[in-house]
Amino acid sequence: MLLANIQHLLLVYTAYLIAVASPGPSTMAIMGVAMNQGRAAAVALAFGVVTGSMFWAVLAATGISTILTAYAEAIFAIKIAGGLYLLYLAYKSAKSALSADTRQTKAAPFTKKATLYRRGVLLHLSNPKAVLGWIAIMSLGLRPDAPSSTFQAIIVGCAILGILINVGYALIFSTALMGRTYQKSRCWIEGTLAAIFGYAGIHLLLSKP
Repeated sequence: MLLANIQHLLLVYTAYLIAVASPGPSTMAIMGVAMNQGRAAAVALAFGVVTGSMFWAVLAATGISTILTAYAEAIFAIKIAGGLYLLYLAYKSAKSALSADTRQTKAAPFTKKATLYRRGVLLHLSNPKAVLGWIAIMSLGLRPDAPSSTFQAIIVGCAILGILINVGYALIFSTALMGRTYQKSRCWIEGTLAAIFGYAGIHLLLSKP
């Protein structure tokens, strides 16, 4: 039981790591602010993004826990929705990798750290796909037989990963050299992400409850 729970947690952390590290509206905004407004501004935006992400995480986890407690069969619908969403992410990454569009994201015209923090929170909360992503992630770890501590382990672990990755983007892309490096290798990065998302989606769809 303990080993199985650890394996499920590792799947959750891996899925979240892939999701939060992949290029998207939030990460591209952090990169743009880092390259145009500096490190401190990008870090403030990054913490706002993490806050918004954890808000969706708590809602998704609480809802899934309630549903699974009463109706274990509901996990089938959750798995289908989560798997299809991961496949959608794979499609979007593949499409981006094959595209010749290499436009850089413009930085938001904010200078105050508090304003940038709020911008990060709203950026994530205004994305309805974020909660679907959390449903896909939570369905990997919150199972009917999961210990009560699993919820806390998922939230704390993913929060730490979110801070490390988003702040890491802020630190790395505040240098012009790394910004140019990302633009040159973007197609390869997103192609790899497409393969990873595709595998994760198929794995979730084919996995047993």
